[in-house]
Amino acid sequence: MSFVIVTDSCANLPEQIIEQHNIHVIPLTFHVDGQELKSYEKGKTTNFKQFYDMMRDRKTITTSLVSPDQFINIFTEFLEAEQDILYLGFSSSLSGTYQSGTIAAEELRTAYPDRKIMTVDTLSACGGEGLCVLWAAELKAQGKTIEETAQWVEENKLRMAHWFTCDDLFFLKRGGRLSAGTAVIGSLLQIKPVMHVDNEGKLVPVEKARGRKQALQTLVAHMEKTVEEPQKQTIFIAHGDCEEEARYVLKLIQDKMTIKDAIIHYIDPVIGAHAGPGTVALFYWGAHRN
Repeated sequence: MSFVIVTDSCANLPEQIIEQHNIHVIPLTFHVDGQELKSYEKGKTTNFKQFYDMMRDRKTITTSLVSPDQFINIFTEFLEAEQDILYLGFSSSLSGTYQSGTIAAEELRTAYPDRKIMTVDTLSACGGEGLCVLWAAELKAQGKTIEETAQWVEENKLRMAHWFTCDDLFFLKRGGRLSAGTAVIGSLLQIKPVMHVDNEGKLVPVEKARGRKQALQTLVAHMEKTVEEPQKQTIFIAHGDCEEEARYVLKLIQDKMTIKDAIIHYIDPVIGAHAGPGTVALFYWGAHRN
């Protein structure tokens, strides 16, 4: 039975991968000084560089989730085309988008009893969610059923390691992740937070690094400790308009181990609005997330 993989724009996948695997991406919304914009809207190009320049100019940026009605409209198109749906969503601990998707799925299961609508809370964000979606797409291409694909993601999602560092603490302060006092002291001392997404799908500060380069090196040090079979993996490095530093992280990794491939891509505006320019994030499959 044919099924389609649906995710949301927080998966951060490059357009070529989305098109290659026929993944449907639901765009989340962000607002810049009151103007409504969408991230990863089909047929349109997101100007990531312009977005991060607006953040540097301290423009007011807010984000909003996808409503159940939006999910119903999108899901219905596939159901009417006699396709089953596997929705892999942004961590429910970071957004209400996944919950909207499950509400829509529950309603549509009654209306379309002969169709399968499966949802998985990836408990992941950005490239972590993206790699879960990419693995699901590859399993589908291998002929796995919707049930087998959903089960694999469910069983393996807590192996998806996320490690982040931010350069400008202003944006973490504005988003409520840091107190004003901590942000000021951290900025004066050039202290950079190193964070990860935990088993509940929450963004959690883990340690502090003195200076930018040490923070980037710390991301790789965590990967060294927990990565499994890197030679078989495609890793993901996402950045907030600082590609040179993302490539520095990749070079550090390649100096220490062999990997199959790497995706380097911008952090999408909805996540970037909370993390800010200069954020670098590393994603890979490990023995565990911590």
